[in-house]
Amino acid sequence: MLSKKSKYALRALLALARRPSEGPVLISELAEQEGIPKKFLELILLELKNNGILQSKKGKGGGYFLGRKPDAISLGEVIRVLDGPLAPLPCVSQTAYHACEECGDEATCGIRAVMKDVRDATSTILDRESLADVLRRTERLQQEKKKVLVYAI
Repeated sequence: MLSKKSKYALRALLALARRPSEGPVLISELAEQEGIPKKFLELILLELKNNGILQSKKGKGGGYFLGRKPDAISLGEVIRVLDGPLAPLPCVSQTAYHACEECGDEATCGIRAVMKDVRDATSTILDRESLADVLRRTERLQQEKKKVLVYAI
């Protein structure tokens, strides 16, 4: 399950991706625009900055901005930074593996095999989708919604 921390991070990153030419954005402005508690957002943005996803500028005209282009930031990267591994069990994690205490034989564990498939599918989707992809998808959905509304009238 996606944590509130990751949800807020993705919302903030998408807001920054929508306005790349506007320069750095103040935390207070971003928090108000996205309805995210300011103190919580500060911690999230700092963590994203420390991991190279964001950059910041101090002083007048300062704030946060994307460290890379929106098409170079995947959802999987953001979620891993904030929530850790995508694997539902530690015995199938590629970055934080450790054996389950109750498992007698990983090689024949059916639960592990299914959870590995879950991890692989989740990772494939989240690593393939970038901030730019989400923005395009949002725009496409908004256009489809407008078409439905026009036909309904």
